Amino acid sequence: MPFLALDTSTEHLSLAISTPDGIVGRDWLVGQKHAEQTLPRLGELFADCRISMADIEGIAFGNGPGSFTGLRIGCGIAQGLAFARDIPVIGISTLETLAQSTQADKVLACLDARMNQVYAAAYRRDGEGWLEITPPVVCDPHSLPLPPGEGWIGVGSGFAAYGPALAERLGASLAATQPECFPKAADMLALALPRFAAGLGRPAHEAELVYLRNKVALKTSERVKP
Repeated sequence: MPFLALDTSTEHLSLAISTPDGIVGRDWLVGQKHAEQTLPRLGELFADCRISMADIEGIAFGNGPGSFTGLRIGCGIAQGLAFARDIPVIGISTLETLAQSTQADKVLACLDARMNQVYAAAYRRDGEGWLEITPPVVCDPHSLPLPPGEGWIGVGSGFAAYGPALAERLGASLAATQPECFPKAADMLALALPRFAAGLGRPAHEAELVYLRNKVALKTSERVKP
């Protein structure tokens, strides 16, 4: 049963589909053109995988944190496609997705939040999944919560934007960085598949986004003005 994942939380557009041969992912640097690019690129990916939307059994989407506009676009597209097919959705953390992109066991996932701030969370590998060690926050690099112990791998655009400040804050806790990493739908889908299998998918109208700056999560009904 094919499942779809999409992420529009950064300047990249990332899509992935599960196939009998494994997860097939594609990534494009699109800047602020997610709304224009997502559906055409999805059509290309379907054609490459010889799959149609009618085959998809569930949709995972990056539910944040990340670009406000990008998150809303991705959630809206996921909801629209899911409504049409009456299939479930699952929101996956962009920070946990960053952790999934590495081979490390201890990951400090960090995205550039603009305004001299970062989105960050720390994860430790737990079997096939991840244990949240410090919860997602938005903060100044110099105020980043310190994960316990040493040997942490810093991953994500936060380290590209604020590398020296984060290195100073983390000190001996930080073993290495991978600032080039961004949330990829293929890693997101790897996290989502066991959750779909466990029956954790939700109706499209219950999709939530994690913004961090103003509120932990907003449901669709809360995002729509009367």
